[in-house]
This record gives sequence, structure tokens and C-alpha cells, in this order.
Amino acid sequence: MENISGAGDLTIRTRLLPGDLGSIAQMHGKLYAEECGYGLAFEGYVLQGLHEFSLRYSPGKDRVWICEDAGRVVGFLVALNREEEASVQLRYFILLPGYRGLGLGRRLMDLFIGYMRENGCHRAYLWTTNEQHAAVSLYTRYGFRLTEEKTSNAFGKLLLEQRYDLVL
Repeated sequence: MENISGAGDLTIRTRLLPGDLGSIAQMHGKLYAEECGYGLAFEGYVLQGLHEFSLRYSPGKDRVWICEDAGRVVGFLVALNREEEASVQLRYFILLPGYRGLGLGRRLMDLFIGYMRENGCHRAYLWTTNEQHAAVSLYTRYGFRLTEEKTSNAFGKLLLEQRYDLVL
């Protein structure tokens, strides 16, 4: 467990515990509804992905970073090692609004890139939407480049889903 200097009781742990996945689904559903107007279909999409993640999760090859403040989950990031694609997928990157702007997103990205280097991974990818301006800005600062776009109505409104790739 890592303490974040200057952030009170804020810590980052890498051990997935019972209840974490439910917290992540709830955070995604609530925040994306409030901030982006995504509907229940988005929360269902997240729940389906988390279910698949729970079945495939391997602590020896995958990595989670769970941000907590006094024991309450306030942020999350997953690195899924996709051996069949020879890459790592970045998923479920989320911070509660009160924890944005503190450098926590940069710290999680540094940990993600460190994980890639430690494991000899040279490629990573992620999917997001055109509405995630702050996240995209962070991803591109770390070298991710837009490689694919597709129109989608999967989350209850028309938007562009975007794939970003990174080569180290």
C-alpha cells in the first residue's frame, strides 16, 4: 500500500478485495450519468465488463490500483495483460470529482507505465469517448495516440467511441 504525500489518508493498494468491483460499477454508473448523461446501458456495459474481468483476473499478470481515502474507494485503474494481443489494456480509470486535480491521475498513469516496463510490455490500448476531454489530455501526455473512432449509441446517447494506443 502506498501513501500519497500531502493527501491525508489517501492510499493506493494493488490487492483486489471483495466489494471493490461493486464500488467501481457504482462510481461509473453514477458519475457518467451525472457528468455525461449516460443511461443504464452504460452501467450495464460496465457491469458486464467487470464480470468478465472477475472471471479472467490473474493477480500474477494483471494489476489493479485502488485509491482509498480513509478506507473509502475514491479511484480505480486496471491494467489487463492481453497476451493474445501482446499488449496491456487500460480500463476502469476513474476518480471521484473531489480527488481530481491532486496529481492522483498522473500518479496512477506513472504506476501503469511502470507496470508495463516491469513486465516487458511495449504496447497498451484503451477505449474512451470523445467527451472525456481531461482523460484524453492525460492519455496523450503519456504518449497514447488516437487510432480508431466509431459512432455509437450504446450508452443511451450518440457519441464517438475512441481507441487510443501507446507504443513504448
